[in-house]
Amino acid sequence: MPVMSSTSNARVPAMTRARFPQAGPAETAPPRSGRSGRRTWAANVITAVAALGFGITLGLGLTAVTRGSLAAPGGLATAAGQIAGLTGSYLLLVMLLLIARLPWLEGVLGQDRLVRWHRRLGPWPIILLGSHAVLITIGYAEQASIGPWHELGILLTSYPDVLMATVAFALLVMAGVASFRAARSRLRYETWWAVHLYTYLAIALAFSHQLADGVSFVGHPLARLFWIVIWALTAGVVLVYRVGLPLWRTVYHRLRVAEVREEGPGVVSVICAGRHLERLPVAGGQFLQWRFLHNDLWWQAHPYSISALPRPPFLRVTVKALGDFSESVANIPVGTRVAIEGPYGVVTAHSRSGDKVLLVAAGVGVTPMRAILEDLPAAVDVVVVLRAPTREDVIFHHEIARLVQARGGRLHVLVGSRHQVRLDSRLLAKLVPDLGTRDVYVCGPEGFTNRVIGAAKRLGVSSERIHSESFAF
Repeated sequence: MPVMSSTSNARVPAMTRARFPQAGPAETAPPRSGRSGRRTWAANVITAVAALGFGITLGLGLTAVTRGSLAAPGGLATAAGQIAGLTGSYLLLVMLLLIARLPWLEGVLGQDRLVRWHRRLGPWPIILLGSHAVLITIGYAEQASIGPWHELGILLTSYPDVLMATVAFALLVMAGVASFRAARSRLRYETWWAVHLYTYLAIALAFSHQLADGVSFVGHPLARLFWIVIWALTAGVVLVYRVGLPLWRTVYHRLRVAEVREEGPGVVSVICAGRHLERLPVAGGQFLQWRFLHNDLWWQAHPYSISALPRPPFLRVTVKALGDFSESVANIPVGTRVAIEGPYGVVTAHSRSGDKVLLVAAGVGVTPMRAILEDLPAAVDVVVVLRAPTREDVIFHHEIARLVQARGGRLHVLVGSRHQVRLDSRLLAKLVPDLGTRDVYVCGPEGFTNRVIGAAKRLGVSSERIHSESFAF
């Protein structure tokens, strides 16, 4: 049978403080009003800048088109192919910048929203670059009065960098296929991640082809300068924020595994020791990309939320075994070096618009909620709802109970199958009668999160006061 329990000022068991000390509520983290407005403003600015760049790309591309070139055999197809190639390349750079980990951009919009934009934009560069290849082949074939297949063979064997461009396009198609929901659901994260690494190679090869063979650049120094600048700026941003900053933080903080502790069935905490962790700008609810430099794990970076605020010299992350990498985490030897990237995430104590919050979590989604709970100021009125199939699956129950008790809040633990305990509008209203006055934080499996968000909206909570972030690849 399902179990429901509430804790306000009840006594809770003492926690072991072996390596990771506990803390009470924070005294900082003021709410940030107008978060939705800032997101709208940032989205509008990004759209305007991207549209301006797109217009410049089209304008410079059209300068290479003349009446004579259009009237020549194959001229129309060639011109259309050139424009398709330029616009496809431009959109490819925009996609790259969306996931370049720009701190100011992620701090306002959140990585999950940027990834969604990246995915929605994804098919268009592939369609445009594919159209470029087809149209250019047809145009050149008409100009030479030969068949398209014959012309394709000539392009691949006689034109500089066309073969490299073909390889680049094949790599982009491979990454695009791996990004479809049906494919993602069947791929391990490690495989998906490795496939997407090849997109950087594809972009480098495409740039080489563009400068070597691009008709729009012959006799058009302004167009050539424009493309060199935007390619260089994009590459610079990626190198700084995807390589340089993570490398600097890894070297500066020098994290090593100090302890691996079992927290529940298939769940372990990795407690890392490092230096200057008080200078790591991480808040409760944020996540890092973790790379454990041991055996076959060193080349993979995985996103995991911190499960507690840093307690220098310690930092804790909690991982559930859901794949080969996460299963291997439980066996990482003490002393293993750790590389980090981040922190990322906008679902933090700062996101709230008031001083009354509800934290709802299921499964390993408890980990960011536990850190947010610790990061919330003592004056914030907190209700916590935890959902798990069995009592043993409730991660950090005692730690959360202690933090809730310290602030005089309420804790509800719901134990049972999804059919026994369904967290719908009716149950949510019963557990939290004043839900409409609270900010709602939700973390858990996608279906659970969507149900809770839907229930909260039906009970009158506005979208601006619902805080959730997806980590799905």
